[in-house]
Amino acid sequence: MHQPGRIAHPLDFLARRMPPPEIAALPVRLCPPPVQRHLLEQTLNRLLTELIADGEFDFLAGRRLAIEIEDMKLRWVVTAGQGRLQAVSHREPAEATIRGRAVEFLLLLARLEDPDTLFFQRRLEVTGDTAIGLTTRNLLDRLPLEALPLPLRIGLNRAGRFARRVRRQQAPAT
Repeated sequence: MHQPGRIAHPLDFLARRMPPPEIAALPVRLCPPPVQRHLLEQTLNRLLTELIADGEFDFLAGRRLAIEIEDMKLRWVVTAGQGRLQAVSHREPAEATIRGRAVEFLLLLARLEDPDTLFFQRRLEVTGDTAIGLTTRNLLDRLPLEALPLPLRIGLNRAGRFARRVRRQQAPAT
């Protein structure tokens, strides 16, 4: 929040005017589910190539993990098979679910907040077979940021910092 006597950062102005996450996600939600699944698979398999090749995701073979971004009304279900991660219909039941708001996932991916803090503060939540959810979270936490292309790392960092600013601007005044 803007404090009297303090000059607001120009991004604070933009952060206060961000559309609700549900509206911001509209282009993704309007994208046909098969296209979403294809893009998700391609992205996950490209970013997690080394972990997949090392068999780190074998525990997901024949099992399903849902990822729900609540405030955007997005849900994807992922499994493993044939040496790769596969996205299945978002309507499929899942043994475990990792759920949270978009800003929390973004901060997790950008490594701007500790995953344990996000989970212990219930800003990210694992339900169902918690072993699947926590194993997945631990694997993603071990992903070296250096493995990501530099432009993606920079983009994630900037998006994460902006997400923090949005969260601060949208927090109720105390």
